[in-house]
Amino acid sequence: MLVALDGTVLMVAQPGLRRDLGASVAQVQWTSTGYLVAVAALLVIAGRLGDRYGHRRLLLAGVAGFGLASGGIALAPGIGWVVGLRVAQGVFGALLQPATLALLRLAYPADRLGTAVAVRTAAIGVAAAAGPVLGGVLVAQWGWRAVFWVNVPVALLLALLVLAVRVPAVAPAGDGRLDLVGAGLLALALGVCVGTLSGVPERGWASGPTVCGLAAAAGLAGALVVQERRSAQPIVPSVVAGSRSVTASMAMLLLVSGGMFGALFAATFLLQDVAGLGPFASAVRVLPLTALMVLGAPVAGTALRRYGPRRVALPGVALVVLGLVGLSGLGTHCAWAVTGAAFAVLGAGFATVMVTATGTVVGDAPAGYAGVVGGLKQTAVNVGPAFGIAVAASMMFLKSPAGGPGSTSGGSAAATGGTLLVLAAVAALALLPAGLLPGRPAPATAGG
Repeated sequence: MLVALDGTVLMVAQPGLRRDLGASVAQVQWTSTGYLVAVAALLVIAGRLGDRYGHRRLLLAGVAGFGLASGGIALAPGIGWVVGLRVAQGVFGALLQPATLALLRLAYPADRLGTAVAVRTAAIGVAAAAGPVLGGVLVAQWGWRAVFWVNVPVALLLALLVLAVRVPAVAPAGDGRLDLVGAGLLALALGVCVGTLSGVPERGWASGPTVCGLAAAAGLAGALVVQERRSAQPIVPSVVAGSRSVTASMAMLLLVSGGMFGALFAATFLLQDVAGLGPFASAVRVLPLTALMVLGAPVAGTALRRYGPRRVALPGVALVVLGLVGLSGLGTHCAWAVTGAAFAVLGAGFATVMVTATGTVVGDAPAGYAGVVGGLKQTAVNVGPAFGIAVAASMMFLKSPAGGPGSTSGGSAAATGGTLLVLAAVAALALLPAGLLPGRPAPATAGG
């Protein structure tokens, strides 16, 4: 919840931050991009370190560092300090996220893990929805620095709770050595990939920086595969890389989160530029999505225990696709009932996919590798949205034939509807990996 709140309140704080510090739009954008690149680059490595040195230690370091970086940003005298500390915040955010999933894996038996994951998913949904409202209140009353100050006492409380919690011990994975070459290649590949995707809305897919960035990411990924096969202690162990459940869940999460967050990006323009709604009215229209995420998560957890991952994931992906198709049909007159129904279906489907994929990935993690598996899962839900938003932005905001930015298709209902249909097709591809998930519920065995 701490991480989800931080990401959503920042959007509200950025205009005030820009005015107060005299920053450019590009500099303000890097307060988000720098964080995303750091998180995506280090999640898997952080999970691997947790598997070796203990997830409580990583979680404590992540929470404490996240709070300290937030306090530093609140005191920052200039935009350079804000960007640098946001990168540091991303590093600590990467430390704490895989640890939370790994600790759930250690604390809960397989037949009860789905409930814990459902609570986690619902909490993230609540935080994401509350972020803009909380951010608006804080910025209006005390300015943009308040959205970072609020993280400090929360992080302190969480650090105390981490010190108090006790979980079953687990033997460290491997011999403790970390393949530094593989870790560097993984961090560079993911960082370059996310950084390149973040720049697509501004530069387009065919621009030199985008093509070079994606080519560099692909080259680094190829070098990583070669290094992983040679290494005695790969970053992603062969027992994890060879798990069909893990790879299928990762692919499903990446595709569905790409469709989902790309659609939210497009829907913002649909509601405001096409339907003419204000920011607050648009946010209210999206509330059914959050409500069904919160309500649907425990239902998905129960269904996962009873019917197994495949039978729950396939309907979940189908609901996401149905919701996106429903949104694509909206035009200048977005009726409350129709808009709400489309967002509700989308929220129910996304909660189902999240709970199923997370429960399957973490529950099926080989002994001693829950951290690296949790890092892979978090990486998928970071790269997926960056890809989906890049797809949506590149389709909605097309440059004029003369090359100028003035002629865009972002205000066209037809263009936005077509974008949403493409995103629905991206999400529909997730039906393929969903069909590869286990067909039976997890056995009732002790977690650890």
